[in-house]
Amino acid sequence: MAFRILILSFLLLVPVQALGAGHVLRNLPKKADPRQDYLIYLHGRIIEEEGLRPTSPEFGVYEYEKILEDFAGRGFEVISEPRPRGTDPGTYADKVVGQVRALLHAGVPPEHVAVVGFSKGGGIALLTASRLAEPKVNFVILAGCGGRTPPEVAQSLQGRVLSMVDASDDRATTCQKAFAQAKGPLDQKEVVLHLGTGHGTFYRPGDWLGRVAEWVKQAPRRSSASSP
Repeated sequence: MAFRILILSFLLLVPVQALGAGHVLRNLPKKADPRQDYLIYLHGRIIEEEGLRPTSPEFGVYEYEKILEDFAGRGFEVISEPRPRGTDPGTYADKVVGQVRALLHAGVPPEHVAVVGFSKGGGIALLTASRLAEPKVNFVILAGCGGRTPPEVAQSLQGRVLSMVDASDDRATTCQKAFAQAKGPLDQKEVVLHLGTGHGTFYRPGDWLGRVAEWVKQAPRRSSASSP
């Protein structure tokens, strides 16, 4: 009886997030688990310019590390690194393509891989979707479309893609024009939020993060991926 009480006390002390939680990594794990969900997070430009916890005069603190921890708490193995100042989007997209291909080569099903990018990171995610050409990988573009997407990028888009933007954002627009040009297999969805927080909507964890995590995990899964 005393042993059972001890076990119960231990369980009550374990944080809820620790049960089934993932990890935050700077690089790919040495050995990938095909049963795990992997999320590559690409941050906004301000991290390149001001460090890990920058403050925008307009939007406040960008809680980059809290966003990563929140995704990890929802069961994802989160891969993210602060990019150097002035990173070229095309060069970095090639790096992300290589990371995704490494996960797939290790046996991780494409449905278990998500590339999530905000602002400049969203543009990099869009480039990755264009260059990877893998229709079952998940991509999330958070306020990452703006102006005119080059036709060669838009036409080559492939994947399961979610775009999310706040209606009051004056720095990003809908991704629908880019989606409409895609010639390959593209399963796309766009969510327009009406929070009135503009580009700052994605500066910290919020309801949007839970919706992104839920959408990624709704991807049709191979039955073999859940087997030992």
